[in-house]
Amino acid sequence: MKLDFTDFLYALSYALDAAERETTGAETGHGKRVAYISYLCAKGLGMSDQELVNLIGCAILHDNAIAEYLREERDAESRLTENRYAEIKNRWGSKSVHIYVGARNIRKLPFEGDVSDIILWHHEEADGSGPFGLTEKETCISSQIIHLADRLDLLYSLPKLSKEGFRELRSYVEWNVGKQFSHKAVACFLRNVSFQEIEKMQKEGAEKLLREHIPAFIKEYTEKQICDISSFFADIVDYKSAFTRNHSIGVMDKARRMAEYYGFPGEKQLRFAFAGALHDIGKMVVGNDILEKPDRLNVHEFDRMKDHASETYKILHSIHGLEDVAEWAANHHEKLDGTGYARGLSGVQLPFEDRLMACIDIYQALTEARPYKDGLSHRKTMRLMKGMARDGKIDPQITEDMDLVFGAGQTEEQDEEEARFIRKRWKCEVCGYIYEGDTPPRTCPVCSSDMDRFFLVQ
Repeated sequence: MKLDFTDFLYALSYALDAAERETTGAETGHGKRVAYISYLCAKGLGMSDQELVNLIGCAILHDNAIAEYLREERDAESRLTENRYAEIKNRWGSKSVHIYVGARNIRKLPFEGDVSDIILWHHEEADGSGPFGLTEKETCISSQIIHLADRLDLLYSLPKLSKEGFRELRSYVEWNVGKQFSHKAVACFLRNVSFQEIEKMQKEGAEKLLREHIPAFIKEYTEKQICDISSFFADIVDYKSAFTRNHSIGVMDKARRMAEYYGFPGEKQLRFAFAGALHDIGKMVVGNDILEKPDRLNVHEFDRMKDHASETYKILHSIHGLEDVAEWAANHHEKLDGTGYARGLSGVQLPFEDRLMACIDIYQALTEARPYKDGLSHRKTMRLMKGMARDGKIDPQITEDMDLVFGAGQTEEQDEEEARFIRKRWKCEVCGYIYEGDTPPRTCPVCSSDMDRFFLVQ
């Protein structure tokens, strides 16, 4: 599968920046600004095009594990799970965890050579007072440059920096040479980064300037490389909220299985699974105050929740060559009768692949456990989905085929156990999903509608 890796990084940095803004307070575009300042600092170092791509990619993804780390911390505090990183935290301190995990994650991406140390060392101080106690003599120049650029953007808010503020920034850099920042990184910064460069970035945007100077890196990637890229970003999406942990990974796996069942050509199978992995990337732009709100969503909040589908389209459609992937991923909440979102498509406007992805997303949402509900068995899930198909919401033949593919080896024991606890049936007026219990769910696991959209049918 051919992919412009740099194009992919620029597009997805929009989603990553949204998550980092929520967790650290960084202004929108933080990753790209760190990347552009890093590029300026690297001028004159004689880096090859590939080394520059590695530097820019690591700068954009330097905090890729922030969401995962914070989720682990919250879940451990709530005793939902054991903190997998407790040993690292106890040995190296809290700050080391997201760095360690980020360095591990970055190995999934098809950089030329191992770039994990660039991520691992990007919070090390020149004097050895950083998380792992390494000095500037023990770390690489790329990690030193990213460390400097990251710190300056967070401390001085580069999008709003004035000329006077830049003078203060330079003084701060000079004062901290050999302390926070390495001698070499400081020399690169002072030589190559002027206020005129900052002002140009403020006016034109970091991405535009990066595209002008960093070569596109288009190549054919293997199936394993594409699966690893998919897994990298699916994990980032899933860790954003406890309500959807493992959802994207589950959709990716089921998309692959159904694509194989229908005999999609090899590359199309890969692209369809890729769409499954990234179908909820737009949720990175939706705040956890909405995704995990314990009370009912108001009209504005529900509209914001629904925006995630159009945000997914915006992110993926900007990547050259992924136009079909963007459609399959973004239309997963559309319904055959036109009641879905974000575009309200219906019938013939929804190709087979869009219908299939919608059914896969529903199946995954119903069968997975979330904090406010248990996962349903396959047989019960299929009863609900076949009801939605009869109501004209989803494709009936795809529903039958999914029953065949995912139902192999299933027994009726789970259904008999569940039947003992069934009390009332509540129907979502938006998507037709049926929920069984004393009260309706807080939100619909299929379309995210609020509980007041449910009515009693039994």
